[in-house]
Amino acid sequence: MSTQETVRQQYGDVEGSEALRVDADKAEQIVDALNTDLANAYVLYHQIKKHHWNVEGAEFNDIHVFLGEAAETLEAGADEIAERAQALGGVPTAGPANHEEHATIEFEGEDVHDVRTSLASDMAAYGEIIEGMREHIQLAANLGDPTTEHLLKENLIEIEEDAHHLEHYLEDDTLVLDSATQ
Repeated sequence: MSTQETVRQQYGDVEGSEALRVDADKAEQIVDALNTDLANAYVLYHQIKKHHWNVEGAEFNDIHVFLGEAAETLEAGADEIAERAQALGGVPTAGPANHEEHATIEFEGEDVHDVRTSLASDMAAYGEIIEGMREHIQLAANLGDPTTEHLLKENLIEIEEDAHHLEHYLEDDTLVLDSATQ
């Protein structure tokens, strides 16, 4: 529980930005979209970190390093998104419960799965995030906010690249032989 006595702005209230010339109605739609992207980034961040910590097997090091870098990319993008939501007069989502509530993806849970299952789960989450960000890029464009549109496009480039790498890890061509097929 917070010991703050004065609330400066309640979560969910969007004031817009006089300095940026974005009125409250447009800002509210954009901030809502940004908060979804922010929540998705943090839900996936925690899942990726879980997989980073628990990856095992012959390809451990490469996947461990990749997942660590992917988590950093998600966190950096989330920070940019949160700062944009605040600049537009909104309050960025914060805290695991709020992230889970606003995300369009679900955290897979605490259990540890085999590497292939874990990476497939990550790739599915990336796909959901990619589709949502594309919609939010279009929303920002339609509402006349080229800065948010650009920020989301820049983040999308990184997200798509990591999703593409996951796709490569999941290909059936590998040097590691499955003992069941020998």
